[in-house]
Amino acid sequence: MAVKGKVIGELTEQEIFKRISQYDIFRFYMLPNSEWKVNHPTYSPFRNEDNPSFLIGNKNSFLYFIDFTDTSYRGNCFQFVEKLFNINYNQALIKIDKDFALGISPETVEDYKKITSQYKQPININKEYSVIQVKTRKFTKEELQYWNEYYQDIQDLKDNNIFSISEVYLNRKKFPLSDLELRFGYFYDGQWKIYRPFQDKKNKWLPNNVPITIMEGKENIKDCDIAFINKSKKDYMVIKKVFPCTCAVQNEGIACFSEDNIQYLKDNSNKQILSFDSDVTGVQNSLKITKLFDFDYCNVPRKYLIEGIKDWADLGKAHGLKAVEDYLKHKQIIK
Repeated sequence: MAVKGKVIGELTEQEIFKRISQYDIFRFYMLPNSEWKVNHPTYSPFRNEDNPSFLIGNKNSFLYFIDFTDTSYRGNCFQFVEKLFNINYNQALIKIDKDFALGISPETVEDYKKITSQYKQPININKEYSVIQVKTRKFTKEELQYWNEYYQDIQDLKDNNIFSISEVYLNRKKFPLSDLELRFGYFYDGQWKIYRPFQDKKNKWLPNNVPITIMEGKENIKDCDIAFINKSKKDYMVIKKVFPCTCAVQNEGIACFSEDNIQYLKDNSNKQILSFDSDVTGVQNSLKITKLFDFDYCNVPRKYLIEGIKDWADLGKAHGLKAVEDYLKHKQIIK
């Protein structure tokens, strides 16, 4: 559709893309949030929030946005401008032309290069946003001992695609790792999540190019009465020792729950039980997501917080698998 009048050229998507990119449009209107990255969950521009629920992703050379709190907010860069400013399609084209000084319509001047010269374009969106390459090695005694504390042996690690790693390369540059730290590679069909359990929260899961919507253990959820949904691989592996109909998402964020994941869970189980950490943040996230998707939730009893225990893996480590099993029986998850 074109916006016509006394024009230098037709104001169309094609004319706009001759001057600027999809990324330029998202970047300009995502300010003041300058920390977002393609394919990484971030904070929604449509509300104030404590947990990221918004994603700008790429698929088949196309950048799209989705707001997982209200999935009617989704689409391309032009629809993003429409939603953000509550305007129609034609008005969005006009606004982009004016704000970027594209010089397409007679009311604007051509000065957009000043804006786009202030930053670098991301790598070609036809490619993966980041490339992670890993050199594996045999598990060390210390690594096996770490997992044994969570009732996992070397066969469990192999079955769950967990590797000991010697070197990691991020975008073909060696990623710094200390030989003194435990580090594991979680492999997901071509992507890697590096887990360093004793790093701080910011660095524990770096580097990582696993899509946020990957749900592990989907094969366990088939014609189930109850689907038990964990927030981490380690919790998932511990729960699976006592209850087979279990899966895991990538973290406690709402962005993990794509429409496909929700539909799969609903189609293959009668009841869905979410299990996040039992601390304040975990409970808040549980309440938000269960309300949105009509799930139930079952977290580790809060009485264990005094011991620093807030998830199933740590409960199993401290009190044994029987403590996990007994509580799930108490909640009638295990019959």
